[in-house]
Amino acid sequence: MSDMAIDTPRAAAEPAFDRAKALSAFKLGDATFYWLTRASAILVLLMLGGIIISLIIGAWPAMRAFGFEFLWTQRWAPSAHPTPVLGALGPIYGTILTSFIAMLIAVPVGLGIAIFLTELCPPFLKQPIAIAVELLAGIPSIIYGMWGFFVLGPFLADTFEPAIVSAFENVPILNTLFAGPASNLSLFNASLVLSIMILPFITAISRDVFATVPPVLKEAAYGIGCTTWEVVKNVVLPYTRVGVIGGVMLALGRALGETMAVTFIIGNSFRISSSLFAPGTTISAAIASEFAESDGVHQSALILLGLLLFVLTFCVLTAARLMLRRLEKRAGA
Repeated sequence: MSDMAIDTPRAAAEPAFDRAKALSAFKLGDATFYWLTRASAILVLLMLGGIIISLIIGAWPAMRAFGFEFLWTQRWAPSAHPTPVLGALGPIYGTILTSFIAMLIAVPVGLGIAIFLTELCPPFLKQPIAIAVELLAGIPSIIYGMWGFFVLGPFLADTFEPAIVSAFENVPILNTLFAGPASNLSLFNASLVLSIMILPFITAISRDVFATVPPVLKEAAYGIGCTTWEVVKNVVLPYTRVGVIGGVMLALGRALGETMAVTFIIGNSFRISSSLFAPGTTISAAIASEFAESDGVHQSALILLGLLLFVLTFCVLTAARLMLRRLEKRAGA
């Protein structure tokens, strides 16, 4: 009995000691996790700031030489004497136009595939189609460029573009927009390849967010006599619009910065043409095709193009975030 009386207080004290030690270990682990995640976030900001500073330093000679005229000058003549004449209007025009046309093609097609997979597709076809679409995202961009150069470009130049030119020959505005001659290398060809490249991003994200719609909402809509189109328009799309817009903006960011595939098939011409079948260039294609042979103010101008692309992408993504926030507030209200 005396031994039990002596051991009981010791046994009671040991759990209290272990509990304090465990709490101390938890606090240390929590503090370590907090500072690691905070350091990671700060590291991202430092990397972003370093990239911006490096671009500004590299582009400064071109900024001093050309000023704001660089933005609206079309001519690109790095070998002109006595001083080079360099302007970003052609690459900016090509970047915005090809991305716009690519989105115009890819968004409805991508949403259509996602709606088909979630609402209409037979079960035995869902997985093969979904895998095929996702595999498109894994193909290297240079493969798209080679395919566009050797296969798609000749097909469009020999078959599709001549038919479009003749069809709109006497239609005002369209006869300028689709003027000949047909070419293997053109803004339209680059836009079409870009649309194929960004299609998996739109489809995969849209399919995932469509799958989050509660079945009871769709069943209720079908129960009151809605058609599939009405269910998609009035239930699925409103419920998932934030996710869909996020996927579309992610695809737009990819289209704005795509390099190798566009370089292969756009023609790399700095001249601005009203025809979509004429050669052109983009910011990333211009940098990729000329940077290795550049030096001095020419190289600085290419770095300035990179800075402009960075600013353009940042503005587009910022506008997308503001739009999503506005939609979220409206949904909350």
